[in-house]
Amino acid sequence: MEKIFGRSKGLTDVPFSFCPGCTHGTIMRLIAEVLEELEIIDNTIGVSPVGCAGFSQDFFSCDFVGAAHGRAQAVGIGIKRALPDRMIFTYQGDGDIAAIGTQHAIHAAARGEKITSIMVNNAIFGMTGGQMAPTTLEGMKTTTSPYGRDIETTGFPIDLPRLVANLPGAVYVAAVSVDSPKNINQAKKAIKKAFQVQMAGLGFAFVSVLSTCPTNWGISPVDSLQWLRENMMPVYQMGELKVTEEVKSL
Repeated sequence: MEKIFGRSKGLTDVPFSFCPGCTHGTIMRLIAEVLEELEIIDNTIGVSPVGCAGFSQDFFSCDFVGAAHGRAQAVGIGIKRALPDRMIFTYQGDGDIAAIGTQHAIHAAARGEKITSIMVNNAIFGMTGGQMAPTTLEGMKTTTSPYGRDIETTGFPIDLPRLVANLPGAVYVAAVSVDSPKNINQAKKAIKKAFQVQMAGLGFAFVSVLSTCPTNWGISPVDSLQWLRENMMPVYQMGELKVTEEVKSL
């Protein structure tokens, strides 16, 4: 019997260990499939920080480097400058890249660093206990905002892709989701384009992926998908936010 679907060669045999309903595994599979399709697994080095994103080191079959909290892009840029022929990508949660790592994201885009960064946005700090993150929505309850996020005291949620898109060195910026088969396919296309940008040496590529966190949101996996659609998508601008002329020609 012909096998028409299986585990991507971009992944190891280690089973995903994420909470039920978490879409980290979906996002990681998309990245792995892209690495396999572009035939760059052996030439790629991933960088991840702490938190749920940190587990990615166990699941990808390419080389991987662990970084301190928020510093994945700084480490990735160092590797890229030392080994410019390698494909470098960072895999970071929103509580990492949009909080302590904000400075690296902004300056990586400003300098046009030739790396690919993937941000997983679930609007909360996941592994550390469900605290409020820079991306937590107005009125959203977390362990550190039990009455809901108050924008008068904690500010508005940060839409990092929109900020990055304003910087000249960022040549491709996209915001996608993995809440449905259609959106999963769109997310894969965006991730693939982000790697193709790096392969062409064009500049900084950034993809934000809306994700679920049923455990810390306190709802079921099925309900979490609907909650993402109803609450996160209206707040965060979706789609390809920036595509330069050079990227359009890829």
